Amino acid sequence: MKLFFLSLGMFAIGITSAQQKTGEWTSLFNGKDLSGFKQLNGRAKYEVRNGEIVGITKFGEPNSFLATEKKYGDFVLELDLKMYADMNSGVQFRSQSAVPGGEHSSAKIPDRVYGYQAEVDPSDRAWSGGIYDEARRGWLYSLENNPAAKKAFKKSDWNHYKIECIGNSIRTWINGVPCAHIIDDVNPTGFIALQVHAIGNKENEGKEIHWKNIRIKTTNLKPAPSDNIFVVNLLNNNISAEEKAQGYQLLWDGQTSNGWRGANKTTFPGEVWTINNGELTVHNDPSSKGKHGGDIVTEKEYGAFDLQFEFKLTDTANSGIKYYVVENAEKRSALGLEYQILDDAKHPDAKAGVVGNRTMSSVYDLIPAAVSLDPKAARRDRVAIGQWNRGRIIAYPDGRIEHWLNGWKMVEYNRKSSTFLALVARSKYAANKDFGLAAKGRILLQDHGDKVTFRSIKIKEL
Repeated sequence: MKLFFLSLGMFAIGITSAQQKTGEWTSLFNGKDLSGFKQLNGRAKYEVRNGEIVGITKFGEPNSFLATEKKYGDFVLELDLKMYADMNSGVQFRSQSAVPGGEHSSAKIPDRVYGYQAEVDPSDRAWSGGIYDEARRGWLYSLENNPAAKKAFKKSDWNHYKIECIGNSIRTWINGVPCAHIIDDVNPTGFIALQVHAIGNKENEGKEIHWKNIRIKTTNLKPAPSDNIFVVNLLNNNISAEEKAQGYQLLWDGQTSNGWRGANKTTFPGEVWTINNGELTVHNDPSSKGKHGGDIVTEKEYGAFDLQFEFKLTDTANSGIKYYVVENAEKRSALGLEYQILDDAKHPDAKAGVVGNRTMSSVYDLIPAAVSLDPKAARRDRVAIGQWNRGRIIAYPDGRIEHWLNGWKMVEYNRKSSTFLALVARSKYAANKDFGLAAKGRILLQDHGDKVTFRSIKIKEL
């Protein structure tokens, strides 16, 4: 009998450890203390209260993170959280901590946390469940890509978060509603952490966020069924299984000129354009001796479509992507609506035109791009010169068209509207009959004499 009670006591101690296993699920929080966790980055307070982890804001501290000591690769993570409606937080996963002198370290924060974060955002912006890359690339998937999910988060109430990481596929849900889906391979493994966000006002000190029912599954993983939401694929020239099921295909295969030719020509340019390492580049190399390869167009014409692409600008560069392009061999022209690609800070075209309608992501010479859709966005340039940026053009069957840049909707208009016709009438295209109104047209990449590189060009016909 004594041996029986001793064994029972040892069993009880085992199930109250930091990680309790129930079937295939493992609890990351034992409900009593913070065993199995360590605090990084900032010194906000974390404590255990009523079987919950409670994070408490502290003025003057940077973002604080309560991180698992163990790292995880492929998993399904579930937890419940509740917070004040006017706070901000996040759940880090596959995340890292910088070492002194490393890329993400600083004198003030030697253990700087960076990596994927499932957003907790109860503000009117309502991006909870979006995926943010903390201290690195910024927003990878905002809920502007999936507006239906903005209603999933319940303010000042418990919310159930689910994060699924299997291989390169990363997905999030809140209260059963699919929120975000990205394909990315930057960090295949890392720790999980609970964030207490920095506060800029002393009056917000002492506000709390609560977490409970934190559990993880790492074996016998199967992806959840398709939820058919938009996918942000960050792999080069890649179509994921989900994108393929949704109807996307590569418009450029990443290796050859198949499907493309010179505008008003039968072959692909032999000058200036190059294909190397999965990148399609138009050059301004002095070795070209002033030659131009000319614009290139798709061999196929498109009506309604969703076009995605990545581009990299050199200093002072000018280029563009045109759509609904109509060629005229006699006039040697290829006219169409243009998504402007430009170094706004240095190229003079940014100050030409009317009210900025020749700036980055505008409808060239017709409609200016939005200055800022979010106050926070104004603090940094949307386009990084010399780095990859993401563009998107959606042309709906009813004539509506959207321009997107790095996850932000920059332009929305209807090419069949009287407003559009009036804009054309006062533009450089006024003399071109039915400009921008073709039922179908080619897609064009512009040679403007500057070096610009493209990749991951994909399309879905609507």
